[in-house]
Amino acid sequence: MFEFKLPDLGEGIAEGEILKWHVTEGGDVVEDAPLVDVETDKAAVTIPSPRGGRVANLRGKVGDTVNVGDVIIVIDDGAKAAAVAPAQVASAPAPAAAQAAPAPAVAPAQVAPVAQAVQAPAPAGPRRPVPAAPATRRLARELKVDINLVPPTGPAGRVTPEDVHRFAAGGAAAPAPVPAAVPVKHAPTPSEHVAARAVRDDTAFAEFAAHASATIPFLELEPLPDFSHEGPVHVEALRSIRRKVARKMVTSMTLIPHVAHMDDADVTELENFRLRERDRRQGAAGGKLTLMAFVIKAVTAGLRATPAFNASLDPFREEIIYKKYYNIGFAADTGRGLVVPVIHGTDNKSIVQISDLIADKAARARAGTLPPDEMRGGTFTITNVGPLGGTALLATINYPEVAILGMGRVQEKPVVRDGQIVIRKILPLTLAFDHRVADGADAARFVGELARQLSDPNLLLLET
Repeated sequence: MFEFKLPDLGEGIAEGEILKWHVTEGGDVVEDAPLVDVETDKAAVTIPSPRGGRVANLRGKVGDTVNVGDVIIVIDDGAKAAAVAPAQVASAPAPAAAQAAPAPAVAPAQVAPVAQAVQAPAPAGPRRPVPAAPATRRLARELKVDINLVPPTGPAGRVTPEDVHRFAAGGAAAPAPVPAAVPVKHAPTPSEHVAARAVRDDTAFAEFAAHASATIPFLELEPLPDFSHEGPVHVEALRSIRRKVARKMVTSMTLIPHVAHMDDADVTELENFRLRERDRRQGAAGGKLTLMAFVIKAVTAGLRATPAFNASLDPFREEIIYKKYYNIGFAADTGRGLVVPVIHGTDNKSIVQISDLIADKAARARAGTLPPDEMRGGTFTITNVGPLGGTALLATINYPEVAILGMGRVQEKPVVRDGQIVIRKILPLTLAFDHRVADGADAARFVGELARQLSDPNLLLLET
């Protein structure tokens, strides 16, 4: 029997939700054939079968959340486990000292080594990622501590910064309750979820609320009321991509002091050029020529001129890291949650190439097949709500980046040009930025230059 464990699906991914089994219990599976679809907080992936054989047992249902390292399927591959038969143990030659002892007595100490050798457990499988915040992991690296060896005292077995400091100093772990074995979670019905939450969350919430209230003046947290008393409700677990979005947004809005600068870009000439070229290039690579491709190229030029917006801030070391590469992410609505595909090296790509990559990555993101490495490494993010409507938006910075550009809907508006009222196509732009690394004047210059480039296609062509 072969026990297949959920493999490491990429950096920072510790669990996944089972979306679909491609096999059934009792059925056959071929090596490398599709085995199971799993959705992580990055994307959905299809895992192939590592062995061929008969499916003996599925260890999870559709909707279950499983951790990296958990056994998810048992395959009867025909292999027989190596074992030492009892008769062989009994007939194993005893040490010389034991042979000299009066029969039939055998000293227990002489039997123990043989028994231990037979009963020794098999080598452990892949080590499960230790629950810990990124800042805690960074602290462990700085203190040259193997975080896998640190006894956890935080909630749900989480390693805290105090645990790392204590371990680095050679101290013992603080007393903590031994957690029970965690069963594989299943997708709860609304009634199950509400009942479980009432039992499970009260203590954790009370502890968190007390700590937060003691730390932040005037903050008073209260648990949510039971909304079912007012009328029918539907409850579903926050999982996968939606949970990842929630964590990123809370992290960003908690750590980053957001400031916004707004301006309009007159894209009349650019839109005329874009639509004309789109019609001419139909069927060719990058033929769709979306407005986003032109904006990405203009943003790249702006980041070269204003490096503060292509940076990250390390608050623990009090350092600003200026990145000399340009990887622009664009927000994509997948129906399962917001993801940010990244186009790497936009300074070395043409507008046509960028347009082609936008279409390809957006399609794979919506299908859930975009791999995690194509959503990593971004230095700046753009989000466009224009196709959905809305005149403008104030977006949340994609931490650990320091700025994000929000695009509204292009609209025809009356404007004054050379003393005359004319109709022009206007694109609203909003730059949200981290006020710790840049000031309002920097933002004004950045957005002003961006609007200038978008107003004249010839300026963008010079950047290609």
